[in-house]
Amino acid sequence: MIVYLHGFNSSPQSHKAQVLQRYMAERGLSGGFGCPTLPPSACDAVRMVETLRLGEHVCYVGSSLGGFYATYLVEKHGGKAVLINPAIDPHVGLRAYLGTQKNLYTGEPYELTEAHLAEWRAFYVPKITPSRYLLLVETGDEVLDYRRAVERYAGAEQVVVQAGDHSLRSFPSHLARVLSFAGY
Repeated sequence: MIVYLHGFNSSPQSHKAQVLQRYMAERGLSGGFGCPTLPPSACDAVRMVETLRLGEHVCYVGSSLGGFYATYLVEKHGGKAVLINPAIDPHVGLRAYLGTQKNLYTGEPYELTEAHLAEWRAFYVPKITPSRYLLLVETGDEVLDYRRAVERYAGAEQVVVQAGDHSLRSFPSHLARVLSFAGY
């Protein structure tokens, strides 16, 4: 099972989620794909994914903040994760976004507060198991410093693409590798 975890203020309608879902469907694997709508609260988002009871054979594909969640879930419950320009410490990096936010796809507003930062801080995993991860980053990421991800996931399988941006423009070229890493 592949579970796509979208990023901050994103949704299952994100481009990468749609591309991966379509790619899997074209190969007769649509039953092996899931993409929940993650709420702004880290506690609620993690709880939602945990209630899916996916077991050790899951592979999360986490983009940005979704990569942060995927790391926590893999280290707590097992499985694997493909991380796309992952957030390393959103409790620090998203501090600048405190205040009114709006989901980019639904337009739904909410207030980002210190409580959100505290929840993310509580889900930070200091030590990871490198063999559980495939890291996909682009050096042109304008939101997150790709070098921090390369350092944090040292020892993991890594693909570092020159240029690009936070959306990981090269994502379609990695789909076969993502499915292979996930065990398909």
